[in-house]
Amino acid sequence: MNNFPLFPDQASTFAPQIDLLYGVLVALSLLFAGVIPFVILFLIVKYHRSMKADRSNPVHSNLKLELTWSIIPLILALGVFTWGALLYIDMRRAPDDTLEVYVIGKRWMWHTQHPNGKRENNELHVPIGQPVKLIMTSQDVIHSFYIPAFRIKQDVLPGRYTTMWFEATRAGEYHLFCAEYCGTEHSRMGGRVVVMSMADYQTWLTTPGEVILPDGVDAVADGGVVAGPAVGDPMALAGQQLFTNLGCVGCHRDDGAGQGPSLVGLFGAQGQLADGSTVLADENYVRESILNPNAKIAAGYQPIMPSYQGQLSEDQILQLVAYIKSLGDTSGN
Repeated sequence: MNNFPLFPDQASTFAPQIDLLYGVLVALSLLFAGVIPFVILFLIVKYHRSMKADRSNPVHSNLKLELTWSIIPLILALGVFTWGALLYIDMRRAPDDTLEVYVIGKRWMWHTQHPNGKRENNELHVPIGQPVKLIMTSQDVIHSFYIPAFRIKQDVLPGRYTTMWFEATRAGEYHLFCAEYCGTEHSRMGGRVVVMSMADYQTWLTTPGEVILPDGVDAVADGGVVAGPAVGDPMALAGQQLFTNLGCVGCHRDDGAGQGPSLVGLFGAQGQLADGSTVLADENYVRESILNPNAKIAAGYQPIMPSYQGQLSEDQILQLVAYIKSLGDTSGN
């Protein structure tokens, strides 16, 4: 039976908390769905008209009993709801000192890139004891990034970024799956998460290697998810080079004297729009501003920025996002 564990390994800070909550839900379910029906069945049999039972003093109401079976389940339900809500909030709020890793899902592989430019396909190396935040998008259809041993799962959507975070607590290798049916080869879209010590992780980050593409994945036709040296330019530096090559520096000058707003200190701040509303400059806002710049016009500027829809790969968009974030993150993340 050791080869068929009831649960996957508990390898993150969330895993014990989620398992405990799950155990409480199962126990309560067994109580209400398992014990109470037998009590009802016992009373049905005991007081059946064919049974000799004392019916001389029938009880028509019992306020204390009715309050008891109403209030106790209510308290249990509210308690479990509050517990689950607090855990959910904790899972959605990443700490300030997270290591950010960018993830692109595509049929049928996971492509990950670390801040220093190191890339992986169908693998994710992370240090133990360090909060890791994944910033994810899809290149085609909806996928779902799922690590059972960490008890985390998040849909990965085309056209926008979703995030999740975790902190690994045990070194080792763990399964990585796509938990959303995404096509004929969905079952092949898996990989592994490798948890290592911080020293080993730093060594791995600076070790050159080759990124191997799965069978059937074309390095050119698949929108920039390419093979090559596993250690490249840091993402922010690659984004800066791309920012310059595209001519963005001509409009988005650091001193704010260009035809577009300065991007220094933009990320994480609340920006004023031409229609009087405000918007948080997060990853999704930056992405939308690159691909559909007229969707949200910054106050005081004209809608003259061209769209780069179809001109940039997902990798390149993420590099631009990383560069803009490096210019100043006022959110503290």
